[in-house]
Amino acid sequence: MTSAFRTRIIRTLTLPLDAESFPGGLPSFLVRDDVLCWTRREAGLVGFGEIARFTATGPERFLEADIWWRHLVLEADIADAMEWPGTGPVAFGSFAFSKVSAHESRLIVPEIVVGLRDGKAWLTHLTFDDVELTEAGARAALVRWLDAPGGAPAAGSDVELPAGTSGSGAPAREATLATGSLSEADWMAAVAAGVAEIRTGALEKLVLARDIVATVPDGVNAAEILRQLAVRYRECWTYGVDGLVGSTPEMLIQVEGRTAQARVLAGTLDRRDADGMAGSPLEFAERVLAGSEKQRHEHDIAIQSLTTQLAPFSEAMNAHSEPFILELPNVWHLASDVKAELTEVEGHVPTCLALINALHPTAAVCGTPTTVAGTLIRQLEHLDRGPYAGPVGWLDAAGNGEWGIALRGAVIESPKTVRLYAGCGVVEGSAPEAELAETWAKFRPMLESLGISS
Repeated sequence: MTSAFRTRIIRTLTLPLDAESFPGGLPSFLVRDDVLCWTRREAGLVGFGEIARFTATGPERFLEADIWWRHLVLEADIADAMEWPGTGPVAFGSFAFSKVSAHESRLIVPEIVVGLRDGKAWLTHLTFDDVELTEAGARAALVRWLDAPGGAPAAGSDVELPAGTSGSGAPAREATLATGSLSEADWMAAVAAGVAEIRTGALEKLVLARDIVATVPDGVNAAEILRQLAVRYRECWTYGVDGLVGSTPEMLIQVEGRTAQARVLAGTLDRRDADGMAGSPLEFAERVLAGSEKQRHEHDIAIQSLTTQLAPFSEAMNAHSEPFILELPNVWHLASDVKAELTEVEGHVPTCLALINALHPTAAVCGTPTTVAGTLIRQLEHLDRGPYAGPVGWLDAAGNGEWGIALRGAVIESPKTVRLYAGCGVVEGSAPEAELAETWAKFRPMLESLGISS
């Protein structure tokens, strides 16, 4: 475990902005490759710079991060007239999927945060310096970040996507794709081995992931990737934290006051499968997904996994009795939303990181039983997932936060290479060829944002 400035007091100033001054919403501020990002439907948070960082590995990474953050904000000097979710001190975070991963989980405290939510906009300046925080200083710091090398349009301008994209993906470019840890044949053999284990009764569900590596000779532009994803996948949560970029449709936990919400996905259908089929595309999706015993079984396992783990922290909970069809540009999913009123545990409402510690990994990204599935994943994937399928998001000093599962994403490994990840839920009725095709459908958002045809 490492941390910075543990004995110094963080100071923050939050001031309102005119939300109408940047009509493009938060994507207007996705202009630097090192930006911290959490945005959906043009709202959310973006961060610039870094004044503190926490890192950890191992099974206690969530609780260690929770303790570090609570100590940091406990003595903080906070000037926040808005007191809105996401105002005041904020940290962006990304956590490794596995407790045995060598990848460092992290919380990053930015110098500047721009927020937009429900028509309200704000700017927060964070510092450890003893200089007085002022409105003029906060605005000047934002301009400095936007105007520095790596920045682009001035604050408040509406970012336009590159010509020829029209929100349909980045301009086509030269790129090569290479297999990652396993070839397609070897990965399908791993799926078959997983199905065989399920048929023994050792487990009900297993989630297997695979990786591919994209090499882009003219360079990887993280800000462009994030803008492409934010515009095309408005119903997803687009995230960018320290080289991890993506747009996830799955909310692990959102906490606002004493209310917690989650969105659970399991069951996937490639939208291209509807080509030439009778009826409307949505009718096709309902027929194939909602009418599939295999897909419904996979979804039921995922929703039961989350509600069981969340129950000890809740005094009331409700979930959809029937999943709905979530329509995305590349796929349809079976989805269910869960809402819970949190109860006090040992005298206080649990923090979002404490909830994550109890919830992760869910059956949607690991399998069930968790321990059996986790062991089998390590045996069959031949892959350290790193932050893929781990929690990604933000939290504030008041205990509010939003944490998605890092899906439909990639890790930028060098100025010209990106490692993409995708996974599938495997149950008794799974066919390796169909699961492989599903991974390619899930790679599509990242490939298109890179300008790679798929």
